[in-house]
Amino acid sequence: MDSQNDVREFLRSRRAKVTPQQVNLMAGSNRRVPGLRREEVATLASVSVDYYARLERGNLTGVSDEVLEAVAHALRLDDAETAHLFDLARAAQTRPAHRRRAAPPQQVRPSLQRFMDAAGAPTWVRNERMDFIAANALGRALYAPLLSDPVRPANSARFMFLRPEARTFYPEWEQVANDVVAILRSYAGQHPHDKGLTDLIGELATRSEEFRTRWAAHNVRFHRTGLKRLRHPVVGDLELSYEAMELPANPGWTMFAYTAEPGSATDERLKLLASWDATTTNGRPVRASLSD
Repeated sequence: MDSQNDVREFLRSRRAKVTPQQVNLMAGSNRRVPGLRREEVATLASVSVDYYARLERGNLTGVSDEVLEAVAHALRLDDAETAHLFDLARAAQTRPAHRRRAAPPQQVRPSLQRFMDAAGAPTWVRNERMDFIAANALGRALYAPLLSDPVRPANSARFMFLRPEARTFYPEWEQVANDVVAILRSYAGQHPHDKGLTDLIGELATRSEEFRTRWAAHNVRFHRTGLKRLRHPVVGDLELSYEAMELPANPGWTMFAYTAEPGSATDERLKLLASWDATTTNGRPVRASLSD
């Protein structure tokens, strides 16, 4: 990953998304670029055209928080995009001579596993590269298709783009695929020299045109709460609300818990899934292979 190129393409792609009308500018009939011109962004951000052009060439060295905030406002960036811009600027201040080596695997604390096991809802943990770290029994049963991949650690992004069954498991595959890449983009902005991430991105970009196209869009997003629709091979369609919780004791780990509306069809199907899992595993705890 090239940090300077990431800055350049991110700012250009955001500028192309904003129309003059959105920021109360007059639009002439002979515009040759989609969205705003550089000089228009510079005016809106109260910086010189030369200074903004320098930023858009990928040079964020020494840029102040005030200027970044002004550029974010001019480009109408949302919270995730603004955070990504600041991450890119931080990365520009420190350029390691080599990529960061993959950290040794962190162990799942027994207390964390007990917490998940005590939860009545499907619960699982992933790291920022979207490796599947651990889960309770119902979480593993829910994500059985992903965990069927023989490659370890199981990885949501690899499953999404390299396994054909993902398009069945995710009825809204296009949107979920967009989200997966946007989440990885956000992480890449924070840790551009993470070797494990670089290797994963390289693998996906080499093997999946769908991934390459989305990666080139430079979209970013947060993954905190929402609705997940799945088509499970055992119990059928599920509509689940999810909440994401970061785990400060394990930096980079996020725990997800899924719930269904009480009395809904999904609620009944989750109960059926729990019964199916108890029958097939005989209550044996099975854990994901760890990688961080």
